[in-house]
Amino acid sequence: MAHIQDRWYKQVPDPVNPKKTKRIQTSQHGKGLRYKVRWLAPDGEERSKSFPDGQLKAARAWKAQQEVDLARGMYVDPKAGKITVATFAKSWLADLDVDELSLQNMEMRFRKRVIPYMGKTELAAVKPSVIRNWDRMLREDSLSDRYRHTLFGNVSAMFTAAMEDGLIVKHPCRGKSVKKPKATQKKIIPWAEERVWTVQQQLKDRFHVIVDLAAGIGLRQGECFGLAVEDVDFLRGVVHVRRQVKTVRYKHVFALPKYDKTRDVPLSEPVKLALAEHIRRYPPKEITLPWDKPDGKPTTARLIVTSARGLVVAANDFNRNYWKVALKATGVPYGRYENGMHELRHFFASVLLDQGESIKAVAEWLGHADPSFTLKIYTHLMPSSSDRTKNVIGDLYSRRPDTASDSPDTTQAAQKAE
Repeated sequence: MAHIQDRWYKQVPDPVNPKKTKRIQTSQHGKGLRYKVRWLAPDGEERSKSFPDGQLKAARAWKAQQEVDLARGMYVDPKAGKITVATFAKSWLADLDVDELSLQNMEMRFRKRVIPYMGKTELAAVKPSVIRNWDRMLREDSLSDRYRHTLFGNVSAMFTAAMEDGLIVKHPCRGKSVKKPKATQKKIIPWAEERVWTVQQQLKDRFHVIVDLAAGIGLRQGECFGLAVEDVDFLRGVVHVRRQVKTVRYKHVFALPKYDKTRDVPLSEPVKLALAEHIRRYPPKEITLPWDKPDGKPTTARLIVTSARGLVVAANDFNRNYWKVALKATGVPYGRYENGMHELRHFFASVLLDQGESIKAVAEWLGHADPSFTLKIYTHLMPSSSDRTKNVIGDLYSRRPDTASDSPDTTQAAQKAE
């Protein structure tokens, strides 16, 4: 059990009446904090916290709280939360079990948007008010709702880990006054067919096939650059999406597709012919890159899309030197998050859904982790159900016997209504 020590006074036997005690000043009287709460932590070590003169009530409340937390198994060492956010974030990020690119992106977010705001603050000192103020500053920096949502999720996960480690008692991101940023989803408006083909014509000849891969098979940009000739089954009409090219720590690597989800996508005849013609004009090149991280196992693949020098295509170089040039030539507006190559995947999905393909099949061919995610993004592109409902009910009534309308009960009911 905890107890409170008065450092300024002590009880000694009364020399006049040995059955009583009297209070006398100690050698520490008037020096430092007066009250010290002492208790035994679960590890058997004694802990203490001091309070100034005049705060006996606060000391008693603290003592009671420690006793309750110890009894309920919710005890947190008050000194544990003194570690700074920057120090804990560094160790927490190092322990994360994520791919190298995701880790690199998270480190960048903390370095630019978290540490400058609260890095020197002790974990236990981060209250809901700190989180609210941090988010306000992010808004003042004109960050998008989606990016703020991502940042909030990362920081919240870090404080969850701190709670699980027994470093803090309450989660600052879960306060009732803290409003989690919402990741607003812009309504997707697919490109018109004419725009797709016009942009394709403005690309360099050796990159025409990228439009076929993205708009005709639904590949992501990195999957286009990572597609090998051995991944294409021309006989069965199937493309095996097995790898992507991505940049990790400024180096190109091969890796599994997003969500570590390989997939097979049907290969239509026109796309098959476009691929065959591209391979005839620009023979595949053997490219060796490390797998998943810069020091990963070297892996070789005969890539279908390569640069003019026969090297792997760098996404940033392609976007800057070819894709945006093609958009500008066709009068299509472009920006960091506007009209990127991902529009071709949206086009692929919209065409399939418009023709009545199931959302489950589209999700599988796009490589989404969950069909509900696909439905959330593309539900407004699916054919209207109202006309289908009218037709179904119309067909139902068309099969109703003609005598049904002339039955005695119906006739009598009609006469009474008149």
